[in-house]
Amino acid sequence: MPELFGHTRARIGPRHALITADNHVNSSIPGITGATAVVLVSPAMGASVAQTLLTFERGGAARVAASDVQTFGYVMDGAATVSVDGVRKALKAGGYFYCPAGSEWGLSGPRKGTRLTLFQKKYAPIAGVKAPGALFGDQAKVKGAPFLGDPAANLQVLLPDTQGFDMAVNLFAYQPGGHLPFVEVHIMEHGLVMLSGEGVYRLEDSWYPVRAGDAIWMAPFCAQWFVAMGKVPASYLYYKDVNRAPL
Repeated sequence: MPELFGHTRARIGPRHALITADNHVNSSIPGITGATAVVLVSPAMGASVAQTLLTFERGGAARVAASDVQTFGYVMDGAATVSVDGVRKALKAGGYFYCPAGSEWGLSGPRKGTRLTLFQKKYAPIAGVKAPGALFGDQAKVKGAPFLGDPAANLQVLLPDTQGFDMAVNLFAYQPGGHLPFVEVHIMEHGLVMLSGEGVYRLEDSWYPVRAGDAIWMAPFCAQWFVAMGKVPASYLYYKDVNRAPL
């Protein structure tokens, strides 16, 4: 019973963080009813992105007003109907949506236990470049590719790689023993949630055991590396900021 001794795998630092399901504390978020909301990453910790886990009861709902914030939502479990500016789409596990800044989104009719991960950030426009519109998708219909030719690491790109988007959301799946081919150090910030399996994540000079349900934040230029361990594949969903000049 490690909780009796205040033990946790969680680590919160100035440039990276790990939060486990054992650490969750619910928040109240305007527009979200009949659901628990756990804010896992936010500007309060130094991030420029917010990552939130929503778990709906039957009859729960969301209605989020238009603002300068864009939202990507991914259905981890269950099913619900999502609307963006009045366009409605039934989504099940693996389904996702993108709501651009200046648009409103909502959710209705969730199955009990339906879980969504949200990535939200303020949109950074570029003069002369059209901002992206609303989008719905299904992870099962997105073709993956071996990462840098490695069949043990499969990458699915869920949002179009066009200049209008200033965020990317991808899904990485690893066979047991699969790993990133090198320690990455780059300008992109990450918010991440482990969807399945387990492994070890290196963040700067620390190595953390991670498993399904864990959330990770990585600041720009945080050294990072992952290896999948155990007997089943591991996968995670992650956000990064893209397509904008460094100054």
